[in-house]
Amino acid sequence: MENRSFYNEILTEHNMRPEFKHDLPDADIVLEGVNPSCGDDIFLKLKLDGDTISDGAFVGDGCAISQASADIMLGMVIGKKKEEALKLADLFFRMIKGEASDEELDELEEASALKDISHMPARVKCAVLGWHTLQEVLNKKVK
Repeated sequence: MENRSFYNEILTEHNMRPEFKHDLPDADIVLEGVNPSCGDDIFLKLKLDGDTISDGAFVGDGCAISQASADIMLGMVIGKKKEEALKLADLFFRMIKGEASDEELDELEEASALKDISHMPARVKCAVLGWHTLQEVLNKKVK
């Protein structure tokens, strides 16, 4: 029960007071992510300094899970090199599939609060929307 309370607290905080939900007019990269099954729609905006994500934001609408997950993700990847951000995204996807170890979950910090989402299949696409969008845009830029 304590985990569910922690999960709800983190998601509520990031949904009600998202740090990274705002426009970033001078973004170097903008990519739309859409979850057609429920209507979640975000625009991920990143600023790069060489190989480092120097700033990021998102705008759009969606459920509490998609919005909180995108906010948590940006807090984790800003300041990281693209390859590090992709590693975190891969780890997040592995966590959602139930394949991440406890040590790896520690690396995900607050994002680990979403690990139980795998028990709610209809909500998995909500949780991974921002992460898939990040992965898509960085994979295009890394190559």
